[in-house]
Amino acid sequence: MAVSGNTLGIIAGGGDLPIAIAKSAQQCGRPIFVLALEGMASTTAVSAFPHAFVSLGELGKAIRLLKEAGCSEITLAGKVSRPEFSRLKLDARGALALPRVMAAAAKGDDALMRSVLAIFEKEGMQVVGSADAALGLLAPKGALGKYAPAEDDDGDILHGIRVVATLGALDIGQGAVVCQGLVLAVEAAEGTDAMLTRVAGLPGALRGTPEHRRGVLVKATKPHQERRVDLPVVGVRTMELASAAGLRGVAIEGGAALIVDLPRVVEAADRSGIFLFGFSPEDYPRG
Repeated sequence: MAVSGNTLGIIAGGGDLPIAIAKSAQQCGRPIFVLALEGMASTTAVSAFPHAFVSLGELGKAIRLLKEAGCSEITLAGKVSRPEFSRLKLDARGALALPRVMAAAAKGDDALMRSVLAIFEKEGMQVVGSADAALGLLAPKGALGKYAPAEDDDGDILHGIRVVATLGALDIGQGAVVCQGLVLAVEAAEGTDAMLTRVAGLPGALRGTPEHRRGVLVKATKPHQERRVDLPVVGVRTMELASAAGLRGVAIEGGAALIVDLPRVVEAADRSGIFLFGFSPEDYPRG
């Protein structure tokens, strides 16, 4: 039987973000329930919270567990790999929804997520964004550590923002690396970490080095993005990889990106001698 309550349901994919949301909500005194996706969420990490595991195709089981936990609101967080639909483990509800979800997936990730969110909303659960579930994760604006962008970095930041806007309009990705006006890499399905690793493997003549840093990683939302899911995220690993790639810093959209464990991320940026900067779209127009 479902219980009434104000529990926050966290549908958890991979990475640190779902756990950061769970900790933040608990610190604010809110009960939480983690619905962990099999093969994606960390078994060890979710064990610290009330939780259960489901397959990505077990939609009926997921709805039942969330209702039994008294979840009035849910949020989706973490890395979720696009499945091979033909190999999904489905329950009856999942099989019923599959044709609609597959049709949405053909239109892109944003359409796919909107389709999935609509299913939970029809069950009476309110879908909230990660930023609303854990306000402390939202990126502030301005320089966030000891270092700030120099005047020479402004052109790379602006160009990166415009590149990401173009990528986002095609539902491709949320990140790009620009070095003195040259686009070194754009983010696609492989994610930010893999993109930065690729940049680190480029010839030194194209990119910066830890001794002579050049270039910026820019992460921003897609135009018309469903902001309740898949906001740009940075963490300690982002700073480490940006440093290893010889970049001068990381620029993220202030008020519309998430930082997992801000104090540690700022510490990592300061230790590496790179900036972490929350840009304002008003100061760096996309058009």
